[in-house]
Amino acid sequence: MRLINNPWRGVPGYNCYGCCPDNPIGARMRFYEDGEDIVSVWQPTQNHQSWINTLHGGIQAVLLDEVCGWVVFHKLQTAGVTAKMEMRYRKPVSTLQPYIKLRGRLREMHRNVAVVDGELLSSDGELLCSCECTYFTFSKEQALQEMGFAPSTTEGEDLTWDELVAQLNG
Repeated sequence: MRLINNPWRGVPGYNCYGCCPDNPIGARMRFYEDGEDIVSVWQPTQNHQSWINTLHGGIQAVLLDEVCGWVVFHKLQTAGVTAKMEMRYRKPVSTLQPYIKLRGRLREMHRNVAVVDGELLSSDGELLCSCECTYFTFSKEQALQEMGFAPSTTEGEDLTWDELVAQLNG
């Protein structure tokens, strides 16, 4: 897996709740390319719970929308907006686990509509939540001119899951 450069870092006004590394109350997610997938690891805390020690369903939706959105940004190299998101909450997500894994993959593309599948997995790999996200995508020209899109690239060396988790904790 290789880290995906965040092309908006340092852009005035950029403060995305999901992926801005400088948003003090945001999720501060980082994304990695893993073959056809975009992945992320994230540490839940007690501040993200609904019921005791259980990750709030809305936070789960934010995390999955982000990882799926980065499939559009990085794999399609354009911008897009979420048109529809269908969640399937399979099991409670514990806020006591050291991290969760998120994964997104392009399922299909029809003209300017991208359908992306997402998964939220426990730290031991159990599927806890999944989604299907539909995005309206912009032409590359429109994404550049109207959305301030900048192409993303990967950087650094290939990482294993263990190395990625070690970075999260380190």
